[in-house]
Amino acid sequence: MSPTAEGHEIQDHAKGRIISDAPLSRPVPVALRYDPGPEPATVRFVFPGNIEWSFPRDLLETGMRAPARRGDVSVWPCGRVQTVVEFHTADGVAVVQFDTTALLRFLKHTYAVTASMAP
Repeated sequence: MSPTAEGHEIQDHAKGRIISDAPLSRPVPVALRYDPGPEPATVRFVFPGNIEWSFPRDLLETGMRAPARRGDVSVWPCGRVQTVVEFHTADGVAVVQFDTTALLRFLKHTYAVTASMAP
């Protein structure tokens, strides 16, 4: 999908798969958001129910190549075409698998909007 932009904010959409102990994973739509204005180094993943996780854009980028963790978020490659993002809370852990191409496309859009704003 192509991104939508309000001002310079980017919003892409991706399908994640919630990984659990159950035999089948559940698909979940995720809004991938980036606003270069207030926090240019931060990306946001918004899940149904308006559950939002913000974390450094470079964590997402690094984690697609090798395991990386910062705070309550971990990212790592899973094979050649999948990326796993793990979110830790006091209530437990959510593990969501994405197609790497969707995340790469999102990152490309974030860097393009940042470059278009450069003086």
